[in-house]
Amino acid sequence: MRLDSKYFDRIRTRRKREQEPEQAPPTCQWDGCDKKGVHRAPVGRNAEGQFFLFCFEHVKEYNKGYNYFSGLSDSEIARYQKEAITGHRPTWTVGVNKSAKDSPIHSEVRSGAYTRVRDPFGFVKENKSSGPRFPEQRKLKSLEAKAFDTMNLAANATSSEIKSRYKELVKKHHPDANGGDRGSEERFRAVIQAYQLLKQNGFC
Repeated sequence: MRLDSKYFDRIRTRRKREQEPEQAPPTCQWDGCDKKGVHRAPVGRNAEGQFFLFCFEHVKEYNKGYNYFSGLSDSEIARYQKEAITGHRPTWTVGVNKSAKDSPIHSEVRSGAYTRVRDPFGFVKENKSSGPRFPEQRKLKSLEAKAFDTMNLAANATSSEIKSRYKELVKKHHPDANGGDRGSEERFRAVIQAYQLLKQNGFC
């Protein structure tokens, strides 16, 4: 670029700041010490963000006797530690604010007196048969459907029906009842695996 270029003249440059003289490090705040105080030490409770400045020897001495909880009783220390988990902020039960928690309806729900629950799909209704209650149109996974086929059961079979069919098939295909027949033994293992799968998935 030429020195007499119009573009060169338009470039703005900042003036060089005058270098400020370096300040000498502060003196150690320990009584009677004239060394440099370059190590920070906390002032104490209720003075967060404030520090003393000591030399290396005196900051070690200060830290040996430093106790943040000095002057507090055991119960006050325990309370402080408990509140520190939430950052000393107020907390409430999950999903319940303070005004709702004090309402009579919430106390009835907690005590079990309030039993009327809106249940349009019937998931919470009491099921007289043993085992969990599933909707009639529940979509089965491929392994679950295969397990029902292995046990010759319909997909909407109850828990008691599954258990009784399992006992029946185990008796029928047990190797001892079939003279060690290999085909019967494989069927026996398939029935056990199918039953365990249905049990793990909550069908019985």
